[in-house]
Amino acid sequence: MKKESFVKPDPQSWLNTFHFSTPIKIRYCETDMLGHVNNVSYFMYFEQGRIEYFENLGLTEELFSEEKVSIVANLECQYLAQMYLKDPLVLHVRVAEIGRSSMDVQYAIMVEDQLKAAGRGTIVLIDTKSGKSTPIPDFVRNKIASFEDWK
Repeated sequence: MKKESFVKPDPQSWLNTFHFSTPIKIRYCETDMLGHVNNVSYFMYFEQGRIEYFENLGLTEELFSEEKVSIVANLECQYLAQMYLKDPLVLHVRVAEIGRSSMDVQYAIMVEDQLKAAGRGTIVLIDTKSGKSTPIPDFVRNKIASFEDWK
């Protein structure tokens, strides 16, 4: 079953929308017996990049505290090409959309000039006492919108 891609309108135009990136060093334990990066490792890279993105914006206290925490509601990866232990990965991260209590976060894993994987997921801000979603503060919205250069 073919699923519609979120990499739109084309890969290069989509990549041009990212304003944050971080290098990723592949560890030996993240590879399989053939030297490929194991499919579960991509999700660890997404998590690392997402946290670094929010740290870069100074939003970790607002999104990860005793009162509120951001949790992953869904996460997907489109594997486009194999990656290997010595590949110099660069992970690009962006918030593509913000809802009332959730954000759509997108990821692009590059090796040099080749897109190796594309990912997306929804994170939801949860009130830790009630266990229910809670609105994303305007300060967080404005900081992300400014960084992402949303008009």
